[in-house]
Amino acid sequence: MCLSIPGKVLAIRGDKADVSIQGNLVEVSLQLVEDVKVNDYVLVHVGFALEKINDSEATEMLKVLKELKNFT
Repeated sequence: MCLSIPGKVLAIRGDKADVSIQGNLVEVSLQLVEDVKVNDYVLVHVGFALEKINDSEATEMLKVLKELKNFT
């Protein structure tokens, strides 16, 4: 099982993108997904975008991750 984190694409350079993941800038490979544009959300795992998702999916996932962080 793997965990992927939603991130927002800020810039694209060829098959690489600068992605914001909770305010942290990460360089991500876009080799596994098609038709990604600036301001799209992607699921990121070990430096690769695995899937493009819509804004509401990203918001919901970030909400759940925030709740898990506060779980003790």
